[in-house]
Amino acid sequence: MSTPVSDLEAKTPRWEARADLVVIGSGVAGLTAALRAQELGLHVLVVTKAAVADGNTRWAQGGVAVVLDGDHDRGDTVAKHAEDTLVAGAGLCDEDAVRAILAGGPAAVGKLRASGATFDGGPGGLSRTREGGHSAFRVIHAGGDATGAEVERALVAQVTDRRLPVLEHHIAVDALCTPAGDVAGVAVLDHHGVPGVVRASAVVLASGGFGQLYQATSNPEQATGDGLALALRAGATVADIEFVQFHPTVLYTPGARGRCPLVTEAVRGEGATLVDGAGASVMAGAHPLGDLAPRDVVSAAITRRMALAPGGVDDHVFLDATGISGFAKRFPTVHAACAELGIDPAVDSIPVTPAAHFACGGVVTTVDGRSTVRGLYAAGEVARTGLHGANRLASNSLLEGLVVGQRVAEAVAADLAAGLLPDPARGRLPRRRSAPVAGRDALQRVMSRYAAIGRDADGLAAAGSVLDLSTQDSPLQTHAAVEDAALTVVAQALLTAAVGRAESRGCHVRNDFPDRDERDGPRSRLVRLSPSGQPVLAEPISLEGVA
Repeated sequence: MSTPVSDLEAKTPRWEARADLVVIGSGVAGLTAALRAQELGLHVLVVTKAAVADGNTRWAQGGVAVVLDGDHDRGDTVAKHAEDTLVAGAGLCDEDAVRAILAGGPAAVGKLRASGATFDGGPGGLSRTREGGHSAFRVIHAGGDATGAEVERALVAQVTDRRLPVLEHHIAVDALCTPAGDVAGVAVLDHHGVPGVVRASAVVLASGGFGQLYQATSNPEQATGDGLALALRAGATVADIEFVQFHPTVLYTPGARGRCPLVTEAVRGEGATLVDGAGASVMAGAHPLGDLAPRDVVSAAITRRMALAPGGVDDHVFLDATGISGFAKRFPTVHAACAELGIDPAVDSIPVTPAAHFACGGVVTTVDGRSTVRGLYAAGEVARTGLHGANRLASNSLLEGLVVGQRVAEAVAADLAAGLLPDPARGRLPRRRSAPVAGRDALQRVMSRYAAIGRDADGLAAAGSVLDLSTQDSPLQTHAAVEDAALTVVAQALLTAAVGRAESRGCHVRNDFPDRDERDGPRSRLVRLSPSGQPVLAEPISLEGVA
């Protein structure tokens, strides 16, 4: 069913603004990019669909994985951190990108600390913990398990002190494109649906991921894939989006939907173990690192154990943290969430289940954030730099935001100074601001059933059919409509990539193809929109040729 074309015409913008750079998103990558761009003398505007402090960053519990100069485990190095990252990425990381981003970590963290961020101290330096996939204690944290909140607080404080312009409660709808196809700004809507236009020489997408594609997620309500959808509609290429990392341990609440409280991986780093209802170890024999195996391995093991539960499929296992002394002080956020359910981790095992956590892929970019479309850049979870490959290593995410956030600002400044960016005056609105939209509830149910952990050809085909039959063109005139349209195209793109990867690798587990396919070497699948607006799979390429 289609809405008449006359009803799909874009509303005339009520206002217009100009900037050198517009940053979409207010998480660690977006605010780091905006602050660095301002330092470089650029006129910057941050656009965020919630309040400036409501980015996904504040929900990050674990910490920042970094090997600091003079404050690290004996024998630990950036090279060893890179090795752990490459192993977790299951052959799809870009080695040069991994080494470049991780090498920039110490300086980026040092700059953040100098600006006011405070991390927990330990004997002779910072307190460090170990998380899944890491071979050393290299994850620094703040507030016990509130690292993201502290990073966000420090960045927002700088934004306030520097009077950096922020447009709150506005959602980016579409890119303004020149006749040559370059990006020269964005069209936005406020929370009342009033349209506006921001013309800019460059747009940096730092809008986070798409956890709301699934019924249960650790992500906030804003994580609906808006930036990824905008990039696809602007002609950009995305890659590796079939790899959705499910965090092994979110707090289980019967019937819960949407964002679920996270039980940070650092709890297992401090000695907690996963057990089933009978008290048997979940991870025994599943991986040499046991409970500290990479997230994809742990999530898959939990899913298998739940499926083997007596009487049919169970929906959770347990995390036994009773051996951790001072749990409430070390993990105050987790303790508070447990207390709301009447659980005392000092004496009770914590019920946990996997939930959608991080996207491993996104808009194809260089380590400096340049995409395949001139004028369009990306950083953070919305971007695919090559750092994560087929599975994210725990606590590399905040580090990536800090490092690439700075690098993308410097890239924009360099490109602007070199005259490489488009004239904002040439940017044009799409003739029609409409898109296919599927009902969110049906979309989340079908993606959770067929495109979560454990996929097969029949299920992926069923999911695609449901989406095809349930979508209809809708005008993008409200925040909800823009979000639902984004979730729809991201779901279709993910299914396209998942169908094309007939193997199991990292977060992508195919029940009908349980082994890796190494015949032609590891390759990423590229997805872009066809002229009719449908996601299509481009020719697979070697990572050496990406961006």
